[in-house]
Amino acid sequence: MSRIGRMPIKIPGGVQVKVEDGRVTVQGPRGTLTQAIPPGISVQVEDSTITVRRASDDRRDRALHGLTRALIANMVTGVTEGFRKTLLIEGVGYRAEMQGDQLVLFLGYSHPIYRLPPPGVRFEVDPKARTITVEGIDKQVVGQVAADLRALRPPEPYKGKGVRYIDERIRRKAGKAGKVG
Repeated sequence: MSRIGRMPIKIPGGVQVKVEDGRVTVQGPRGTLTQAIPPGISVQVEDSTITVRRASDDRRDRALHGLTRALIANMVTGVTEGFRKTLLIEGVGYRAEMQGDQLVLFLGYSHPIYRLPPPGVRFEVDPKARTITVEGIDKQVVGQVAADLRALRPPEPYKGKGVRYIDERIRRKAGKAGKVG
């Protein structure tokens, strides 16, 4: 049995969970999220816990058991606390600013890059610390938006210029042999 799938999910106060028509809907103070339940997996809500069970022991059901439990747990966390990813901008002249709710990035290209946040996601920019915070209730969307922003100018290994996650370590390379000294 899946160790992750077996663990019950505690439902905090102020969160409602509904299971109907093969979908789980979690509603909380920050918003509402919905996830489809794969066939062969069942979800029960009892008192203040959610339990995920699988119908059989075949490979597909075993794989989906832990996945479904993790997705539902992330939904509960998202509607109560939310998720955030912080990106750091390094490089001379590289910066970010907000124009309304639109993010404007200056990353060494000949033009600025404009990004609107998808629904349910907010951007926060700290120009002094050169950080961008991506915040939202859906963990997958927050992670994807942060990855898309990082992909605009990934960090390079020689000087470390670019956009990186705040906790990411960049493996640095030595420059030319004649410059070492």
